[in-house]
Amino acid sequence: MESIAKTNFHWSCKNTWKKSAKNTGWCLLGCAIGDLGTILFFQLSKIPFPILGIMILAIINGLITSIILETIILMRQNFVFFTAFKTAIGMSFISMISMEAAMNLTDYYLTGGAILTWWVVPIMLLAGFITPWPYNYWRLKKFNISCH
Repeated sequence: MESIAKTNFHWSCKNTWKKSAKNTGWCLLGCAIGDLGTILFFQLSKIPFPILGIMILAIINGLITSIILETIILMRQNFVFFTAFKTAIGMSFISMISMEAAMNLTDYYLTGGAILTWWVVPIMLLAGFITPWPYNYWRLKKFNISCH
């Protein structure tokens, strides 16, 4: 039975790409709120803190806000809190980590790290979206597992 599932998998399903794009977009929104908010806080407050420290805090806050947003979305779909929270962590944590890494590496490469400018944010968001999207497609297509 497992070999049947492997042979039926393909990367050409438009509906799965659309649904996985929607799921990835929600994840990106959650990650971006915490990540960009943290970087912006340090940028505006001018609190002296190492760039690596800011970026680590940004990643942690991005993960936290993404989990919170996804938990709320699942609760609105009639999940009880604990199940929604567990689902939000379990189904998309790999996606969130890859998204956060892509966003922060892009920021670091383009600006030296922990600097938001009008032109870097869209590039960070694009990198954060594209990186986990194939993984989200694969999970959805192979296992019919998604967060939303």
